[in-house]
Amino acid sequence: MPKMKTKSGAKKRFKLTATGKVRTAQAGKRHGMIKRTKKFIRKARGTTILSDQDARIIKKFLPYG
Repeated sequence: MPKMKTKSGAKKRFKLTATGKVRTAQAGKRHGMIKRTKKFIRKARGTTILSDQDARIIKKFLPYG
């Protein structure tokens, strides 16, 4: 059986934690910061854990974690 291929876009954007959850950067920080509230910008720092429904899709793109 040949190896499964990893989606290149997914490996650049997502990481799996040790417990198997999917970690990604916060959304909404690329541009348009003037119209965002200070509270929004503070809360969007760092990374976040994807919901189970979204994580299920991403895990198919990363077969070897």
